[in-house]
Amino acid sequence: MAKYVDGFAIAVPRKNVGAYKRMANWGRRTWMKHGALQYFECLGDDLHVPKGCGPGFPKGMRVKPGETVMFAFIIYKSKAHRDAVNGKVMKDPVMANVPPKMPFDMKRFLCGGFKVIVEG
Repeated sequence: MAKYVDGFAIAVPRKNVGAYKRMANWGRRTWMKHGALQYFECLGDDLHVPKGCGPGFPKGMRVKPGETVMFAFIIYKSKAHRDAVNGKVMKDPVMANVPPKMPFDMKRFLCGGFKVIVEG
């Protein structure tokens, strides 16, 4: 069955990981309530890149001292399903509670939608 994924990579100051986790749990509850199939937020743990395998997240994202990387993704049935879920999320009154200041720099927030081409 084809699926669709929204993916995110975010540089987060280590001192803000707790605030990020609270925000991520809020996001999980909200997206799952409106029909997302799965929701993941992952804290960078082993960001060492073997020689010859490209720059890796820290270098590619220009991670600063005191920061780590969050890798997140949300799984949907299809792109149309993603669009429907996101439409419901944006209309949910809980969106009025989004913090005015994020625990990371939005200018360094990477995101995109992806068609699943291999699944196992």
